[in-house]
Amino acid sequence: MINEFLTEVINEIGFYVYRLIDPRNGNTFYVGKGKGNRVFAHMSGALAYEGDEDEVSEKIGTIREIHQSGLTVIHVIHRHGMDNDTALEVEAALIDAFPGLSNEAGGRGNRERGAMNALQIQNIYKAEVINEITDKCIIVKIKQWSVDRYNGSLSEAIYEATRSAWKMSMARASKAEYVLSVMDGVIKAVYCDIKWKNHQERVGRLEFDGIEASETVKQKYIGKRIPPEYRKQGLASPCLYVNC
Repeated sequence: MINEFLTEVINEIGFYVYRLIDPRNGNTFYVGKGKGNRVFAHMSGALAYEGDEDEVSEKIGTIREIHQSGLTVIHVIHRHGMDNDTALEVEAALIDAFPGLSNEAGGRGNRERGAMNALQIQNIYKAEVINEITDKCIIVKIKQWSVDRYNGSLSEAIYEATRSAWKMSMARASKAEYVLSVMDGVIKAVYCDIKWKNHQERVGRLEFDGIEASETVKQKYIGKRIPPEYRKQGLASPCLYVNC
């Protein structure tokens, strides 16, 4: 095992996409993009971290557990010799390909152009686009896997996937009349009578209780695509304030 690249290697490989693998089970737990010795920085950073232990990310926790077991993270360079934009696309595709990663953010374009079946593709691009949202809303972007992990009916699963746990401003969130649950750019549910509260387990994150909006409001939103400005690449946050 090595913990850094030689200078002559760095000069040749350019941008690359890598996977961090847990040697205890062979599972990929993180996908990233970088150049130079970026791939090795996670190990040293995790072991040197001196912040609040309650704020330790899943990635840092996994690396520490591997180290404490006497093993070391397996570093795999999945593709190299790329420019920055190409590497971002490869990274995004790999993040889709490995569900359950410890990445806190998805890859570029994953919410709009990520993995989906043919029917999802058709439904997205045939859906009517809302040109402007005039209500005070919070858009919460969810993924199919986050819905699939819940039991019960589809509507119950979408609600549970939407309601928690988000890094948001309580002051701004409390102004919203509706929460729009959005998957692949299309509104799947609308909730009202929103009551935000601090998440009981995840410090610094919020969750809400609410009910489904009236049929009139649902007809206005459900099944339609959100405006283009809320689907732009680079909007990393899954929660967006609208008129709040």
